[in-house]
Amino acid sequence: MKFLMTALIALSFNAIANVDVAKSEFKWTGKKIAGPHYGKVALQSGKVVEENGMLKGGEFVIDLNKMTVEDISGEWADKLIGHLKSPDFLEVAKYPTAKLVVKSVKGDAVTADLTVKDKTHPVNFSVKKDGATYAGTLNFDRTKYGMQYNSKDFFDVKALGDKVIDNEVVLDFKVVVAAAADATKPNKKK
Repeated sequence: MKFLMTALIALSFNAIANVDVAKSEFKWTGKKIAGPHYGKVALQSGKVVEENGMLKGGEFVIDLNKMTVEDISGEWADKLIGHLKSPDFLEVAKYPTAKLVVKSVKGDAVTADLTVKDKTHPVNFSVKKDGATYAGTLNFDRTKYGMQYNSKDFFDVKALGDKVIDNEVVLDFKVVVAAAADATKPNKKK
């Protein structure tokens, strides 16, 4: 009986692990009629909550100042990054980070809150685990976060022509978990 009680108590504990920010990747893609642009954003910090080796929660802070573009280079890349960091899009001077907080996980289906420009909305995505790495793709509507620039939902499509930008932004991610930081915190039930 004592063994059974110990086993049940052990199952109610979560392991909280830091994320290896140097090995983790967040790749963004935005599309317009003329074609996509893509690059990376850096992870500033991250924690993963696991139970029995599976994702149960987490929090990730993305450093928008460290955004790159990979499909173009030189002056055009600098102009694009400057525009993405401007008030037309991310307004990085005022909102230097974005945050993703995992709220629930059922199998590989994740529900999280994404905060960009101090606006928070729920997002859903799937995640796969391979060793210490979680990977997946998160899609979100940029206009929900106040980024309406050249959106067909807010501007005349005929007037914009090939300058129409899709509302959907794709964020492919690979999060690498470092060693467990604290496996002794009890699972808080609400």
